Amino acid sequence: MHPSPNVPDRLFEDPAAETRWRERFTAPRMSLPGWADDAPDRTLYVSNASGVWEIYAWDRAKDEHRKVTDRPNGTSHATLNPDGTEIWWFDDHDGDEFGVWVREPFNADGSKAEPAVPDVTPGYPAGLEIGRNVTAVAASTDDGTTVWLSRNGKSEVLYQHVNDAGVSALSKDESLVVIAHSEHGDNRHMALRALNAENGETVAEKWDGKGKGLDAVSFSPVRGDQRLLVVHERRGREELLIWDVAADTEREIVLDLPGEVAADWYPDASGLLIVHTHHARNTVHRYDLATGVLSALDTAPGVIGSAGVRPDGTVEYSWSSAEKSTVIRALATDGTERVLVEPQGAKPATSEKLEDVFVGDVHALISKPSGEGPFPTVFLIHGGPHSSDEDRFSAYRAVWLDAGFATVHVNYRGSSGYGSKWRDAIEGRPGLTELEDIAAVHDWAVQSGLTDPSKSVLSGASWGGYLTLLGIGVQPERWTVGIAGVPVADYFAAYEDEMEPLRAFDRALFGGSPEDLPDLYKECSPLTYVDQVTAPVLILAGENDPRCPIRQIDNYLDALAGRGHAYEMYRYDAGHGSLVVAETMRQTAAEVDFARRHLAK
Repeated sequence: MHPSPNVPDRLFEDPAAETRWRERFTAPRMSLPGWADDAPDRTLYVSNASGVWEIYAWDRAKDEHRKVTDRPNGTSHATLNPDGTEIWWFDDHDGDEFGVWVREPFNADGSKAEPAVPDVTPGYPAGLEIGRNVTAVAASTDDGTTVWLSRNGKSEVLYQHVNDAGVSALSKDESLVVIAHSEHGDNRHMALRALNAENGETVAEKWDGKGKGLDAVSFSPVRGDQRLLVVHERRGREELLIWDVAADTEREIVLDLPGEVAADWYPDASGLLIVHTHHARNTVHRYDLATGVLSALDTAPGVIGSAGVRPDGTVEYSWSSAEKSTVIRALATDGTERVLVEPQGAKPATSEKLEDVFVGDVHALISKPSGEGPFPTVFLIHGGPHSSDEDRFSAYRAVWLDAGFATVHVNYRGSSGYGSKWRDAIEGRPGLTELEDIAAVHDWAVQSGLTDPSKSVLSGASWGGYLTLLGIGVQPERWTVGIAGVPVADYFAAYEDEMEPLRAFDRALFGGSPEDLPDLYKECSPLTYVDQVTAPVLILAGENDPRCPIRQIDNYLDALAGRGHAYEMYRYDAGHGSLVVAETMRQTAAEVDFARRHLAK
């Protein structure tokens, strides 16, 4: 039996501090509501109002909200059909991400959810596009990816390949389906193919070559307009182009903005709503397609979680900063702004600001508790690896600050938002490359007086959990405590057991499979360095995780146990993380308590 961690009833002696950290987690929150194309008053969002993240429907015309799903481990993926009469949500088993799409009426009538598309076999979701008469859905299994096209109650296979792929877009006239594929062998840099929805024949292809991916955003919202908005990286960062699929011509959208951009259409296709990312913060703009004029919209400094344009031109978006919790806002065309909607019982929460630090080319974000340093410090390493830490609110970060820890986020090489070269710099040497950047920031933190080197905690989840276990083995002199959530611990066993899309990702990242490159996988596997670990270790893992499966974690813990090393293991009955608020709080309490206990020794 693996030793289990202590989960304290209270983290703080001060009642106000205890109340504050719990309210940050339990206060009702919601995502930006998304609406049906032809019925924009019918919307869906995800909320934790019940204590579990579930799907909610909001009829804006009646101002009525209802909870749609009610599952022990929560639900996170849902959408509406074009006329808003049906809610589609992904039905997996206990967080294992393997299942099928189901549907039920928007208006509660006692009907149970039923399989949404006939003759589609279960798998990992790989894209869904719902039209008025045609639906394209994709699923991945160990045998590869299959795309089905459903029409008139019948489904036929449109595309099938052993390599990773997915459905990306459906034209509004439902004549074209665009898939992203990795037939060239690299699912980190996809190619696009447009297929005729009637016969499956290829209409057009687009691939920018090795190391330059394409991402289809959506077709023009105007019926009959077969222009597709695409993200490309031809100049070493994510930018935009519009591909007229039928004519097979394109127009690049060149913007005078640093950093990278994402976008979507205005409802009449006259412009693009641009969300610009630079140094962990966002700005929002409208780009007029006729004049080429880029206009900034008035949003506060911070992070835009998501954004969309209503039929009347109102921009609705979710916003937060490190200091202020998430709020859903609406910006009208006349410049007036208001809070759009809040779940009942929602309370604003606050925390400390994040400060920017640049160590060479590495961007880090730090936050300090009250008092004078040097502080015990937790290095909170993000997952992905193609993700980034941003100036957004985090109840998790806030509890560490309340506990007296400084926090450090490192946007290491491999992170997104800093250009293609930075993101792809870990190819051929993953894990070890990121640790070099984390070490450089750790050196800065100690030398600047922020961090007490004898009280340095390395912590992360998913890829961040992998880097934590690798870090405490490769850099044992730096880290006093290691806390790893849902990590890769034994790369060989992880590769054998993980979902196929992640095996494809690993092959692209390493340059081959473990069979092809056994020495490289061994060099980059935490299990290789387990005998060098000196820090006590806490690992948290889901029994049903398809991304970082449990067997390979047990292999690592057995190796620690074999040498009598101090560790604790927190197992929970879900997948790659939990959507249950109380469970998330228990894990957070266990982590903070583990760090405190071992730093006090």
